Order: sequence, then C-alpha cells, then structure tokens
Amino acid sequence: MQNFAIEVPGEANPLTENTLLHVLSAAASTDPQQVQSGAKQLARWEKAAGFYKHLQSVFINKSMPVEVRYLAIIQLKNGIEKYWRKTAANAVSPEDRAVIRSRLLESGLEEYDHRLALQNALVIAKISRFEYPNDWPDVISTLINLLRRSTQHDANPIHLPRTLLILLHITKELSTARLQKSRVALQAATPEIVQVLGQIYLEKVQSWQEALSSNAGDQATMQQNMEASLLAIKTLRRLFVVGYEFPNRESDVHQFWQLTYAQVGAFMNLISSQAATLPEELGVPLEKHLLQLSKLHLEMAKAHPAAFVLLPNSLDLVRSYWALIKQFGQTFGSSLTSGGSTGDQGEQKPFQEKVSLSGLKLIRACIKMVFNPVQSFKYKHPQDKIEKAEAIAAVKEQLLTEVFVTEVMEVVVTKFFVFRQGELQEWEEDPEEWEQSLEGESEGWEYSVRPCAEKLFLDLALNFRDLLTRPLLNVFYTVAAPDNEDVLFKDSVYTAIGLAAAVLQQHLDFDSFLSNTIVVEVQKQKPGFNILRRRIAILLGQWITVKVSAENRPLVYKIFQHMLDPSDSCNDQVVRITAGRQFKNIVDDWEFSPKQFLPYVQTTMTQLLGLIEEVDNVETKMALLNTISVLVERLEHHIAPYAETIINILPNLWEQSGEEHLMKQAILTILSRLVTSMKAASVPFHHLVLPIIKGAVEPGSDTQVYLLDDALDLWANILIQTPAPASPELLQLAPYLFSIFELGSENLRTALDITSSYFLLAPSEMLSDEMRKPLVASLSTLVGYVKADASGTVNNLVELIIRAAEGIGGEAAISTIASDLVQSKFLNKQLEGLRGSWVAHCTTGPLAKDPLVDGIVETDYLSVLARVLMGSETVFLQAVQAAAPSIPLSDTATQPSLDDTMKWLLEEWFSHFESIGDPSRRKLMCLAITKLLSTSQPFILGSLQSLMTMWTDMVNEIREEDGPVDSDTLVYESMDQLRNTDSDVPEAPEDERRRALTFADPVHNVRTTQWIKHYLQTVIQAAGGQEAFQNEWLINVDKDVIAAFGTLGIM
Repeated sequence: MQNFAIEVPGEANPLTENTLLHVLSAAASTDPQQVQSGAKQLARWEKAAGFYKHLQSVFINKSMPVEVRYLAIIQLKNGIEKYWRKTAANAVSPEDRAVIRSRLLESGLEEYDHRLALQNALVIAKISRFEYPNDWPDVISTLINLLRRSTQHDANPIHLPRTLLILLHITKELSTARLQKSRVALQAATPEIVQVLGQIYLEKVQSWQEALSSNAGDQATMQQNMEASLLAIKTLRRLFVVGYEFPNRESDVHQFWQLTYAQVGAFMNLISSQAATLPEELGVPLEKHLLQLSKLHLEMAKAHPAAFVLLPNSLDLVRSYWALIKQFGQTFGSSLTSGGSTGDQGEQKPFQEKVSLSGLKLIRACIKMVFNPVQSFKYKHPQDKIEKAEAIAAVKEQLLTEVFVTEVMEVVVTKFFVFRQGELQEWEEDPEEWEQSLEGESEGWEYSVRPCAEKLFLDLALNFRDLLTRPLLNVFYTVAAPDNEDVLFKDSVYTAIGLAAAVLQQHLDFDSFLSNTIVVEVQKQKPGFNILRRRIAILLGQWITVKVSAENRPLVYKIFQHMLDPSDSCNDQVVRITAGRQFKNIVDDWEFSPKQFLPYVQTTMTQLLGLIEEVDNVETKMALLNTISVLVERLEHHIAPYAETIINILPNLWEQSGEEHLMKQAILTILSRLVTSMKAASVPFHHLVLPIIKGAVEPGSDTQVYLLDDALDLWANILIQTPAPASPELLQLAPYLFSIFELGSENLRTALDITSSYFLLAPSEMLSDEMRKPLVASLSTLVGYVKADASGTVNNLVELIIRAAEGIGGEAAISTIASDLVQSKFLNKQLEGLRGSWVAHCTTGPLAKDPLVDGIVETDYLSVLARVLMGSETVFLQAVQAAAPSIPLSDTATQPSLDDTMKWLLEEWFSHFESIGDPSRRKLMCLAITKLLSTSQPFILGSLQSLMTMWTDMVNEIREEDGPVDSDTLVYESMDQLRNTDSDVPEAPEDERRRALTFADPVHNVRTTQWIKHYLQTVIQAAGGQEAFQNEWLINVDKDVIAAFGTLGIM
C-alpha cells in the first residue's frame, strides 16, 4: 500500500488521512527514493482540499512516530504562509480553518516533545497574525485563562511552559505585524497579559533565586522555574516596548522597571559569586535572564527614548551597565608578551561580552536621543513635548557629564580598540580570512564589541568635540613618537585618530606627523610592527581626504609601495591586503594628480597585480581589483602602458570566479574603465572583450541576469572609443540590441545610446535593410510607452538615423527612412499624439481635455518632423499625408486632405514654439517651418503672421548684441569651438564624430537671417513678385507684426 501511494501519480492517488500518513512516513524515511517520491506527492497535494486539516490530524495523533508528526507540522506551518490568507489562490477553506483553529491550543498544551511544541506554537502564532482579532478574537483571552489555570497546584506541569511558549510566539508575530489593527489589538490586551505574566515571572524568579542564594533546592525544580521565568521575560520585554504607547505613564511598567533594576545587580552577583560552582544547566539560563533584561532596556531606549529616561532608575541602570563594561574591558584586550592568558579569559566569557555590547549600544542610544532624535510626522501633544524635553535635559545633565564622557572615551580607546590575543593568533594562522572578517566587521557593528565601540567613540567625538579634542590629542602626542614601541596601545590610539579625522583636522598637524613619525615607524623591522603597518595604511586612507598636502602625497605613495612590498618580512598578507584596499581611498581622493603619481605607477601596479594572484579569497580579489579599477579611472590615458599587464590577469580571474557573478561584474567594470582611459588605443583588446559581451547579451544566456548591466556599459564604452571603420566582430553584436529593446527594462536607455553610437561609427552598415527595418519597428513600439527622458533618447536616435541617411544617400535615402517611419506606425503614433494635443489646446472650461503629449515630449516629436522636413519638403509632405490620423469631418470620418492636416499641425507647431526652452531646438523648428515656403502652399502662406512673429523672436534671441544683421550665436566657425577638452588631451573617437555631426547640422552652420531671406525671396518670386505677394498674402498680416519684422533688416 505504501509503495502504491508513492508511485501512482497524484491525480490517481486521492487524498485521505490514511494515504497522507503513508506519504508522510515515506518522506520521513531514510530511503532517498522514498523521500523524493513522498516530497513530490506532498507538493502535489499542497492545493488539495482538506490537506492541511489532515496534516494536523496526523500531528495530534501521538501514536505516530515523532519524525512523521514533525514533518506534518512543518508542512502545515509552511502551508499557512501560502494558503491561509482568504485572498490567496487555492486558500484553505473556512471550514478547514475552523477545524484547525479549534485543535491548535489543546494540541500545544499537551505536547511533551519540545521540538513539536515549538513548531505548533509557530503555527498558532502565524494563524493569529492572520486572524486576530477579527476571526479568532478569543485566542489571547483563552491563553490568559490557561495561564491562570496552569499555575494552580493541581495543574499538569507541562501546561505552563507550553502556554508561555505559545504566548511568546503570538506576541512576536503580532508585535511585528504591519497591520495597524493587529498592533492596536495587542496593545488592548497588553495590560491583562502583563498582570498575569508579571506575577508568574515574579513568583518563579523568587523561587529559583532563593534556592540559588541558599544553595538549597532541587535542581530539576529550579530548571523548570527558570524555563518558565525565561519564557515570561521574553514575552514581557516585547509587550513593554510594543504594547504601550507611553510606557512611562503606566504603573505596571514602573513597578516592573524598578524590579529589573534590582535584578540586574542581583543576577550579576549570583553569576560572579557562583561562577565556579553553578552547574551549566542553571548557569546558562541565569545568564539568559540577564541578557533578556538588557534587551528590554536597550529596546525601550531605542523605541521610547523619553519613556526610557523618565522610568525610575534608568540613568542609574546605564551607569550599572557602564560599570560592567569597564570590568569587561579589563580582560578584553591583550599584550604581545602576555602569552594569551588575558585575551583568552576575555574570549571565554561570551555572556559578559553580550551584556557589555548591549551596554555600549545603550549609551549610544542615550547620545542619539539628545543629539540626533528620531524625527516623526506624528502629532505630539503638549505633554509629549514636555516629557521629551525633560528626558533630554536629564540625560544631558545627569548622565552625559564631562567626567562620564571623558571616561567613556578613555576606556573605549584604551580597552576596546586593542586587539585580543585570539585575534592575533587568527592573524597568524589564516591572515587572509582574518583580514576579510575584520573588513566586514564594521557593517555588523551591532553584533561585535570593537566596531560598536568605534561607533560610540565617533558619536562622542562628533558631539563632544570641544571637550574631547584636547585629551585625545594629549594621549596621541604621548604615543606618537618613534621611540614609543607599545604597538598595541599605539594601534588603538591611531584607530581613534583615524576615526576622528574630520574632528581633529584643524587641531592636528598631520603632515608633520606623516613625515616625522609615520615614515620612521613604517620602516621598523621588529616583532609586532606588522600591526602598526596595517593601522598606518588605514590611517592614511582616512586622512587623505581630510588633510594631506599636495607636497606630501608622493611620500604617501612611497609608504604604500613600501607596505605592498612582498620581500619585506614585516609585510605579511594582512598588511599588504589592507594596504591594497586602502590605496583605493588614496587614489580616489578629489585632489589626486595623475601626473604626480606617474613615477610610482609601474611598481604599485605590479605589486597590486601580484597580490591579486597570490590571494585565494574571492572577496579579497574583488576588493583589490576594485582598487586597480579606480586607479585606472583616475590615471585616464596615462594607464595605456600598463593596460596589457592588467588585461593579462583578467582571463584567469574570470575562470576562477566560476559562479561568483560579483567577481565577473568587477572584471567588466575594470575593462570598461580601461577602455575609457585608453580611448582608441584599446582596440587591440577587442578580441578578448567582445566575446564576453556577446555571452552576457545573448537571449537566454545564463549570465544575462547578472552581467547585462555591466556588459552594456562596457559595450557602450567600446563603441565610444573605437575609431572608424568598425570591425566585423563589433558589427556582429548590433542585432542583439533588438532583444534588449524587447526587455523594456532599465537597460533600455543604455541600449538606445549604444544604437546611437553604432550609427555614428558605422552609418552605412546600420542603414542596411537587415538592421534598419527591425530597428525602426522596435523604436515604434516605444512611442508613447516610455518616460519623457527615454522618449527623448528614442527621438534623438530617429533624428540621427534621418541625418545619417541624408548624409549617405540624400533625398532618396530620406524617402526610404520616411517610408519606414510610416510603415512601422512610428510617424502615425506621433501625429496622433500631436493632434490630440491640438484638440486639447482648442478646448477650455468644463469640456477641456488633457493633451496626449506636452512639454519636452512634444518638442521631441516635432524635432523628428523638422529633421524630415530639413531633408526634403516633398518627402515630408508625402509622409505626413500617409501617416495623418483620420479625423471627423462634416459628416463622415475620412482620411483628411494634406491641407487639413497641415493646418492643424502648423497651428499646434506655432503654439508650441513659445514653450521650447532650448535655443537650438527653437532654431531647428524655425528653419524647418520656413523651408515650407518653398512649396508656396496656402497652408503655409496663410500662416504668414505666425511665421513673421517666430522669425522676429528667433532672430532677436540669437543675434549678437551690436553685431551685424546676419550674426548668429548658434553658428560655429570651426570644429575646434565644439571641443570640450584641451587640444593636448586625447579625445574619444566618438567625441570627434559627434563634433563633426554637430558642425554639419544646419542649426550650427546656417545663418538664420540668410535662410529666412532666401525662402522669403523664393516665395515672393513664386507669387508673381512683390506687389502680387503684398496684395494676396502680406495684406492679411497685422501691421505691427510687419513693422517688428522690418526692424530686423533682413529684406
């Protein structure tokens, strides 16, 4: 039967409690084939009706093996996340939910196996999160009643810990719930829970505390009482923080808070006095109680700063924690001659370390509530503001006194900045791993004493700079002498000086310290001076951006070369890796001068590349590669002589990275920066780079998800830096752009920029039928569906295509492009948008419509039309007529005449002209519309007043002040005027191509007045002369408009 249940497909294997039991037994067996088959069947049943009800039935059947029951409750727990919500697809039915709910609490109370009880408690908590208070309103009140009954003398002993366990996990879930109603419901129930739970906690603690103090009592009973009180305090500490809006105004909280103050001292006394004799079964729970109290105090200070201070004895509590911290500090550090005893003692006390860590965070929270309080938009009542002010004043005046702040600074620097003996041993045993762990330590400052102490020190240095600057400098001057060889203490003081660089910059002559002390110390060859070298590397990385003179920077480069030298025995791996990491800060500084660094490039680069090959840790390799990457970027074209050396190590790194995509991203970044720095000189490396790009951009590629962004950046940079003509290999990549357009992701903008670069580099190849037609079709799908900035990029690309075609094939090529724009509906979509805007601008009041396109998007649409028109007015008119949207005429909706289309289009064009902010765009429109005069069509001659107004505005805007009549500030006399860099700085090949494109643009090589004069004379002549033109067309123009135009002196 069991094999049948497993092997038959799900649809032929109906779900019953019996078949489910067999499948669970198989899935929980030790036979891999049975486990796999059972798991597949369970997955098929996930959405079946009754599945979760039957799972619970198996779980509550205590005659079943524990492994089967455990698997059943795990399946039930996982299913709640997916299918318990009423809105979920295949949600658990209301009837099944009711059955499951009705059996939850009872099954949890009677469960003797702790693993099973814990999973059942998690199930109850997850269901409560969904259903309390609406669908399961009595869950908490029921638990409170169960708690009361479980404390009676005749109660089953297992009921109390199980009820407490369930209540704890419900509280955990509800306290982190996003829905306001769940938190409000928890707050409503909190007072009653606290009363019952507080009494249980008090009685249990009193019982085992008395037994421990008198060394009398049954250990098993004490363990039971400790278990109960620990569960109770875990729940209580959460309720005090999330269950009250203003905990300091609640008498229950006041009473319990005073109790915790007394218990911190009492528990510490018990631990210290009985440390040697207390069995682990009692010692560990005792320590956990104290840790829970410390979490309560810390979370209260963070969540309710004012309430924390105003609760009784809170500041005394902080001082108590500080006393514990000082005591812990005595055994925290080490000395190079201690043989490891003091350091080992410190590391054998994880409990004391945890309490001290909470204490350090508590002091940070007190500093934050004074100097950097959390800002809130929530309305504050006058009482709230008064309480906040009282709390801040109390912390300032009673806690953060000069004596206390100074003492904290001294203890932190002298005790917690010092390396522990175990750390120094790890340094020796596995230097690379140790360096990596310490590098990432600062991000997890909340979980480790030293980085937390560093954060606390920085808080003090920033907020008490006037008080602490002088004492800190005094200590520094005492140790900052070459003859002082107390390496560990020196390391801790230098740590402080590095962290406080921004505070001390006006008070410390760092240049003098650099040349007189660091230079000497970094050359010393004595035991322990590798510790100091590591610190000097970090110190220089911290101060380089603050206060190191330009004259002393070569000295810094020499120091780093010295620390990166593998032949120096004092430069172990930790020293060299740290120097390699920190050198990124040295070269990434704003004041870094590539020319000043050139004498040091060869040696430093060789050292860094050698170190990358030496280390094994992937993250370390990435960090060093990042240093080289920044160095490449900052050296610009000066990197060229060293590029081949860098590139030669990259293939091996690529292979070694395997599935480590972050490493591959770092390699792509450095390649991109190398290409940018080397410019045209990067072409010889294309054979290495182009296959990588192809692998990342191919549709369906395994690496596309991870590497597409970086591969596109590299691709874009290669095109920018490649001189014409383009290689076949580079051109073969271009078709992959179409699949990226289809993705429509944030990479679209980069893909459009790459396409533009291709048209600048290889216009003939890109205008081939194989590339042009699918490209225009792809661009057409983007019209109206992308944001304004991306729309601008799309239309700029189409403008570029039009101009490239015109440059190669003249009017015939323009006609081909216009035909593509019509066939792909690109032009039709743009004209529909423009017509919609014209209609909207013609409506007002209640009937007013919103324009389909407006602002910069409308400018982009009109710019494409202007480019077609500048290429050929004949092609323009044919394209507009072919693509014009149908409009309702007097009686039927038909394809409009060219005259009808041009009338509304010109009206909208002239209307929008005033909204265009860019003078170059305004001039383009002006030149294009003016060119329509060559057609002598009524639609343009009828707009003569708008034309003359536009001419007057345009000429006045771009004419040089007091310049000749035909002066034009947008016209360039030579291409050099468009150059953005000095002539002696190498230019990217694409920059040159873009300069040539801009210089060839009529906007920048045609004088507006001459253009207007030419086309105006042409239309006058076509009209039959000046008099005929006057009588037929000019007579319709306002005299003031004519007079204003006349002042330009064009005619």
